[in-house]
Amino acid sequence: MIKIGNIDLGEFPLLLAPMEDVSDPPFRALCKQHGADMMYTEFISVEGLIRDARKSVQKLDIYDYERPVGIQIFGAEIDSMKRAAEIVEEAKPEVLDINYGCPVKKVVCKMAGAGILQDIPRMVKLTEEIVKSTSLPVTVKTRLGWDSNTLFIEEVAERLQDVGIKALSIHGRTRKQMYKGEADWTLIGKIKENPRVHIPIFGNGDINSPEKAKLYKERYGVDGIMIGRASIGNPWIFNQIKHYLQTGEKLADPCLSERVEAAKQHLRHSIEWKGEKLGVLEMRRHYTNYFRGLPGVKTYRSQLVTSLDIDHLYAVMDEIEEKYKDWTPESVTSV
Repeated sequence: MIKIGNIDLGEFPLLLAPMEDVSDPPFRALCKQHGADMMYTEFISVEGLIRDARKSVQKLDIYDYERPVGIQIFGAEIDSMKRAAEIVEEAKPEVLDINYGCPVKKVVCKMAGAGILQDIPRMVKLTEEIVKSTSLPVTVKTRLGWDSNTLFIEEVAERLQDVGIKALSIHGRTRKQMYKGEADWTLIGKIKENPRVHIPIFGNGDINSPEKAKLYKERYGVDGIMIGRASIGNPWIFNQIKHYLQTGEKLADPCLSERVEAAKQHLRHSIEWKGEKLGVLEMRRHYTNYFRGLPGVKTYRSQLVTSLDIDHLYAVMDEIEEKYKDWTPESVTSV
């Protein structure tokens, strides 16, 4: 069994990656429903938390049905990170996660996220102080290095373990790569071969099918897999991977009715959590993924991403279900 501290995650957990503007409570509800073993919030600015900024504080919302859940924070200053850790602890997640992987310029330029990969001693010291300041298990998500000349992740894994983190998730790219090219899990596999490393190591990057999940599990020996972009509009991927790992057989892709129902549920929860206007607006980024592959769906999709009328949005989805009722996932075409 894989554990983070005392949290039992099963034999080979599948984790939902923290994704800004994606892994909010409405989306996490769907992923939990479809097999995610542990989920993380969107990453939260520590400066926003300690200033009591509404958007940052709202991201602390977690619900019993989604446990175990980790709250992820990012920042660069030790005092701010420690104060934010206290605020996070009050929200009662199972885990506090530190983001050392976000490659976005506005985060990196402040030496937060993946920016701290340019200063490993500072990363280690910052992590140590956070571990000391909270009773929550502390985990870290990071990348292989800043660029191809600074691939220090093996050393980083040992040093972060030594200061007390309980698990490490590694995205198989450098900061310089952003999300381009293919994720390289080779160094992740080497960490798993290191007899000094005893905390769970989760691999992340490019896992977009049950077959690839099985291949990477066996090839690199990771303790679990963290799934990000492949889950957007596709929360079924968690159960699909689990079923394939257990049986060697592929589950059928969701039918159109399941896709429509998931999109409706997502919209409904989005409105409940964010309010009508923001819930409708922030749902727009998801429709393309829910209805990908439907021939000629652009007309309907344009209505979904422009209308502010909630009843109209549900009506459009009903139209999609009726028009494509004979569609099957096997008949996917590009749009």
